[in-house]
Amino acid sequence: MTNLLNKVTELQQEYSKLEKKLSDPEIITQLDRYKKISARYKEISEILRCAEELQKNIETLEENKESLKHEDEEELVLLIEEENANLESNVQNFSHRLKTLLIPKDENDVKNAIMEIRAGTGGEEAALFAADLYRMYTHFIENKGWKIDIMNSNPTGMGGLKEISIEVQGKNAYGTLKFESGVHRVQRVPETESSGRIHTSAASVVVLPEAEEIDFDIDENDLKIDVYRSSGPGGQSVNTTDSAVRITHVPTGTVVTCQDEKSQLKNKNKAMKVLRSRLLDLEIQKQQQSIARQRRSMVGTGDRSAKIRTYNYPQSRITDHRINYTSHNLESFMDGNIDELIDDLHIAMQEEMLSNE
Repeated sequence: MTNLLNKVTELQQEYSKLEKKLSDPEIITQLDRYKKISARYKEISEILRCAEELQKNIETLEENKESLKHEDEEELVLLIEEENANLESNVQNFSHRLKTLLIPKDENDVKNAIMEIRAGTGGEEAALFAADLYRMYTHFIENKGWKIDIMNSNPTGMGGLKEISIEVQGKNAYGTLKFESGVHRVQRVPETESSGRIHTSAASVVVLPEAEEIDFDIDENDLKIDVYRSSGPGGQSVNTTDSAVRITHVPTGTVVTCQDEKSQLKNKNKAMKVLRSRLLDLEIQKQQQSIARQRRSMVGTGDRSAKIRTYNYPQSRITDHRINYTSHNLESFMDGNIDELIDDLHIAMQEEMLSNE
């Protein structure tokens, strides 16, 4: 409890500083900066209100306990003890809420997301599974009222996807989807299998926070930009101009391609958006690895090579291996009804962080 209240004291000092900044005419004219300060001010205000209620209940509880030492009238003793039971419950509830509010927020959570889905082991069946995952996420995103912009796609002749990159535009898109990163495994009889044997294939999903230019400064001299002719499945040419763009960030070796637009400029702009997000993600990965050395998080280690989920079609089962989540409603799940699992993943992360407070 003392540790909690010490953190609140630090926040009271920050709150006072922010209050002064919000009345500064110079800052008021800087819209982006003013919005960030206002958001932080509002966040701390909620914490301080919770801390104030907690403190009030603690003080009243202590006063009542002191009164009981000197109270002889049985009726009054019963009333005070009843009030104390309510106060103790309040203290517990406000303490838990305060701990939750004090969990550090990921400033990237509110951003749009870049989602990349790639076929892994399993040949054409893996590509078909990647397409199924894309449809699943598309339904989920549409149900949220968010928008999708395809950045780049590489379809196969049988309706699968070797890879696809999309921008998900919506409030808290990254924060909602970030735990979907990892290897997704499918067990089923492929459409390409004539003997009816169950195969195991995989696809990888990576979710990145969309980076704005102010988030990541890229030196143009570090970029190698190539243009080439777009092609469809099987090498079929889809246009006759060199509109496709490949950008290589030389220092990190990061390569991004985009060919979905007919305009070379539009493809370049989309590719740069993905590149900025990948470079920002590299920085986030470094931070997470540093944190993971101090504690292992069941959800948020950011290990993109980890198998996170299995989709078993014969048993209509979905299993998330990080939190031992199992459901036998695969058809509904693949229709985009994944809210329950996403909520459970966020709760698991929150509980894990609370346990380390």
